[in-house]
Amino acid sequence: MAELEEIWLPLVDEPIGSIVEQIQRENPELERLIGSPRRVLAFRTFAYIRVGLVLGQLLFDSDLPPYDGSESWVEVLLKDPAHHEAIAHEVRAVAQEIAGDPGFADEQPLGPDEDAKDRFRAFVREQLK
Repeated sequence: MAELEEIWLPLVDEPIGSIVEQIQRENPELERLIGSPRRVLAFRTFAYIRVGLVLGQLLFDSDLPPYDGSESWVEVLLKDPAHHEAIAHEVRAVAQEIAGDPGFADEQPLGPDEDAKDRFRAFVREQLK
């Protein structure tokens, strides 16, 4: 099986991947919900699809100015705070659905847990004395 980064690379370069990443940066609590490799893969897959659907609906419902070559229609849509919030809401909903999926119940989080971090900090403090 291909490594996860190989699968994600083509998607991240697209505008939708950038939008989902931006929403993730704006909502740090999402990492807690999707903090395992399989959850991240499922999250990105479904978030990209659903953000694409929301963007399509917003394009259909919105009156955009004629294209003048300066901004894409996605950039124009995202300037509207209501549109940005609609997309953020969809991304958060995907993360919550992934977190609540029983198929991921036994997933181990990505990276160390808080106890491991505390033990490491104590070890470093001891070493630096």
